[in-house]
Amino acid sequence: MNIFQLMMKKKELIPLITFATVGGVGAACMGLYSLSKSDVIINKTTNPEPWENINPHKPQKLLTISQKWKPVEELQKVRKLTK
Repeated sequence: MNIFQLMMKKKELIPLITFATVGGVGAACMGLYSLSKSDVIINKTTNPEPWENINPHKPQKLLTISQKWKPVEELQKVRKLTK
């Protein structure tokens, strides 16, 4: 039986199918969005330390409210000494 024929016979299934479809599409979109972030490592062999390449001026969260980045002086000194 076709899903559209079933929805026309039982109209109470329309909201259930709609919410399930929207939830599934939203979960898939969020998964794809998360793969584009810098804290997700897919291939460790090409770039084992991806956190070194993070742009501090690009927000790393889905929603960022008044976030300002300042370098930590101690970490900058350690980074200079180890290079």
